Amino acid sequence: MYENYMLLFTLPWARMTADEVAALILLMLFVMFSSLEGRFPKLASQPALRRQSFGTNMGLFLTNSALLSVLSALSLWIVADRFSGRGLLNSVSSPIVKGVLVFLGLDLTLYLWHRACHKFEALWMFHRVHHSDLEMNVSTAFRTHLLEQLLTSLIKAVYIIALGVDKMLVLIVESIMTFFVMFHHANIGFPGEHLLKRLMIVPYLHRVHHSVQRHEHDRNYGLVLSMWDRLFSTLAELEPVAVGIKNNPGPDFISQLLLGFTPVPKETPAPYLPGLDVRTMIAEAAYYKAISRGFVPGNDMADWFEAEREIGRLIGTEKAQRHRRKNTESACPCGAGFRY
Repeated sequence: MYENYMLLFTLPWARMTADEVAALILLMLFVMFSSLEGRFPKLASQPALRRQSFGTNMGLFLTNSALLSVLSALSLWIVADRFSGRGLLNSVSSPIVKGVLVFLGLDLTLYLWHRACHKFEALWMFHRVHHSDLEMNVSTAFRTHLLEQLLTSLIKAVYIIALGVDKMLVLIVESIMTFFVMFHHANIGFPGEHLLKRLMIVPYLHRVHHSVQRHEHDRNYGLVLSMWDRLFSTLAELEPVAVGIKNNPGPDFISQLLLGFTPVPKETPAPYLPGLDVRTMIAEAAYYKAISRGFVPGNDMADWFEAEREIGRLIGTEKAQRHRRKNTESACPCGAGFRY
């Protein structure tokens, strides 16, 4: 069934194991994106910060790889080899159709998993290690806590078993996923990026996801396709002022490893300021929501009231709530000719 896939792996590839092929692909992609960052950087890089970022990220990657290799039974290729042909897609005869279904299903699964890592504190405790990088670059793709890496591998293994995915298809899909993870973390910009974002997650979109502001980094969860964020209304398009997390203990390897076992500090609402122009804040938030949907008409009211609720939660005091309602009555777009 998979003769067409095997054409991609001519000698000497055929003499390599799946793990060796995956490692070679990973190395080639890393070198490629590192070179592109050097030649076409999107943002100016600070050499000392970049060295610290690379050192910590590579330390986490090598530690994760070494420890997970001990759990060889969890290898996705071993799982695929053992359970291929027994799952839900066993009746699909076309390898192309099966490949597309496997890719779409896995991309959606990882979108939902990524969103859960932000929603649930027990998962965010580990996932915030990935967000703690103070400079986004290709190595940020490997900044993952061991336990999150293990849980992600388990989810993929369950997915492979449920669908009965062949190991060669696993290698192909994993290679595509790896390419995009490194691609959208890379510090690069290129012509046509704003057109490509309509189809897939590009660096411009993923930088928002690494914003230090939580209401911004709880957006753009997609791994490859941007349609899941559009479908579930989690897409945002803006340039973050800064990337990273609040209460970052330090950029070194040990601090980041321990961060995953440190409880998440409770966020306190921002204090109400007497001179605060709440209406302007709501208008700006609504404007960014309009940008995220491409200014498609018909959602002005929904954007305004959603922005109103978010700003209300941000300010978080009874006095601010009264101020907010007063401003809404005078500035609501339903009769005041409000324009973005």
